[in-house]
Amino acid sequence: MACARELLIAHDNIVFARRIVTRPVQPGSDHDPQTDLQFEQALRDQAVCWHWQAHGFFYGIDSRYTQAVRDGQVVVVNASRAHVESLSPSAGFSVVEISVEPAQLALRLSQRGRDSESSQALRLARNASFSSIRADCVVDNSKALADAGRALADYLLQVFGKA
Repeated sequence: MACARELLIAHDNIVFARRIVTRPVQPGSDHDPQTDLQFEQALRDQAVCWHWQAHGFFYGIDSRYTQAVRDGQVVVVNASRAHVESLSPSAGFSVVEISVEPAQLALRLSQRGRDSESSQALRLARNASFSSIRADCVVDNSKALADAGRALADYLLQVFGKA
C-alpha cells in the first residue's frame, strides 16, 4: 500500500485511508492508534464509517472518508477479507485482493517482529482459512513489495485515474 500511495501521490482523486486501530504505533505500522474506550466512543459518535475486528484488535475507517467519496475521490482502504463482503457493492466500488504465498507471509511476519510466535501462527492459520473473495483485481504480493505496489497503482489508474 505504501508503495502504491507514493506512486500515486500526484493524483489528488485517489486517497489512501488511514485505519484506526486499537493497537499502539510500532515500527512498520501506519495507523491512527486508539484505545478500546476511544474506539467504542468513536462508534457511538458515528465517527467511523466501517469497522471490523481481527487479530485481537478493532479496526475502523474514519467517517471523513465518506465525504471524500461524495466529493468524487477514490478512497483506498486496507481492510480485512473476512469483512469486505459486508460492504454493499455499488457503482465505483472495487475490491482488490492482495495475496501472498504462505511462506512469504510467514517470513514477513517474523521479520516485522510485531507479533509473538503464537500470534504469527494464528495469523497464518487465519490467512489459510480464506477462500477466494469476490475481487475485481488480484495483486500478488509474494515478490518485491515495489512490484505489488506498482500493480496496485496501475490498476487504480486504469480504473479510477483521471487524464
